[in-house]
Amino acid sequence: METFLQEAKASSRVLSTLSGSEKNRILKAMAQRLREECGAILEANAIDMRNAEENDLTSALKDRLFLDENRVEGIAKAIEEIAALKEPVGRVLDGWYADAGFKIEKVTVPIGVVGVIYESRPNVTADVGALCFKSGNVAILKGGKEAENSNRAIAGVLQSVLEANGLPKAAIALLPDSSREGVAKLIKQDRYVDLIVPRGGEALIRYVSENATVPVVKHDKGLCHTYVDEDADFEKALNIAVNAKCRRTGICGALETLLVDSAIAEEFLPQIKAAYDAQGTEIRGCERTREIIEANAASEEDYATEYLENILTIRVVDGVEAAIAHIETYGSQHSEAIITENYTTAETFLNEVDAACVYLNASTQFTDGGEFGFGAEVGISTNKLHARGPMGVSELTTYKYKIYGHGETRA
Repeated sequence: METFLQEAKASSRVLSTLSGSEKNRILKAMAQRLREECGAILEANAIDMRNAEENDLTSALKDRLFLDENRVEGIAKAIEEIAALKEPVGRVLDGWYADAGFKIEKVTVPIGVVGVIYESRPNVTADVGALCFKSGNVAILKGGKEAENSNRAIAGVLQSVLEANGLPKAAIALLPDSSREGVAKLIKQDRYVDLIVPRGGEALIRYVSENATVPVVKHDKGLCHTYVDEDADFEKALNIAVNAKCRRTGICGALETLLVDSAIAEEFLPQIKAAYDAQGTEIRGCERTREIIEANAASEEDYATEYLENILTIRVVDGVEAAIAHIETYGSQHSEAIITENYTTAETFLNEVDAACVYLNASTQFTDGGEFGFGAEVGISTNKLHARGPMGVSELTTYKYKIYGHGETRA
């Protein structure tokens, strides 16, 4: 482990010297190489999918794991989009002259060595590798064992392009010891590793946060809500609520609890139930909900659960303040939405809800680095420091002060 991390640290110094044009050229070569190796990647993924069937993985995990030609093409396109982004390193954020006479510049620099721990989704291997490379960081990748073959195939393609361009393959590398013990070692290696980003289940994130000596940016669970206000446009509300839940139930931006204003519950709930019935969604409702529509009883545990499958809780609330109170109690500070045509109510919700992303009249499934114009994301941070929401290349930089003197000395 120590030798591996020493190589990673040494690689970070190499990456920090690359120009933006060099990095972009290499990223485009990675995208093209992924297309050329699509067959080999899909063969590796087929092994993981067979293992997933044998190990009885949930449908949500299998959806995250699965690759086909379209998804591999999507991975390649995401890398090209990352290459097209503005150069994040070397930007002058501020500049001024001190009273002593020298010039000070606040300049963006790479964080250094970034370790990302994630589950199921092999596209994360390419996304994180490319984002870290673009921002001049080394990526240490620890994927889930369920995607082991897919991750190895994708990482191998990226490393082959690095080596073809005279760069160390340690710049984008899978953690050699992927066991729990390996993770336990990694998160304490603050001598070599500058940042850890855990993406996965609640237990993983709690373990990393409680045990790491390396700084951590959490990609916590997505317990997302949508509140349908009394002044909502019903057509918008129906479309948004169904999309937020059903487009992909296994992603962290998927809706888990629908909050409905009591002023419209009698009229709106039968309509939304019909829409969800058409999608095969299981509804669990509060007592007030169940007085209006047929639904299973929702427990306190249901409101605190990130299902990641086609199950939804519904609660009737008395206005926007009650909706905000519910979100404050059960939410994970990920993504929350309000459906309303009332500007004052909308601003109350957007200003008072404490979450990384707050939406007016749009689906929470847009919480995604690609949709935000970042190409991809390392994770969706529910931290408040140093990054929040989708983490793109800008969030993978820090800064330093460059001071240009003329012989000044301090009295």
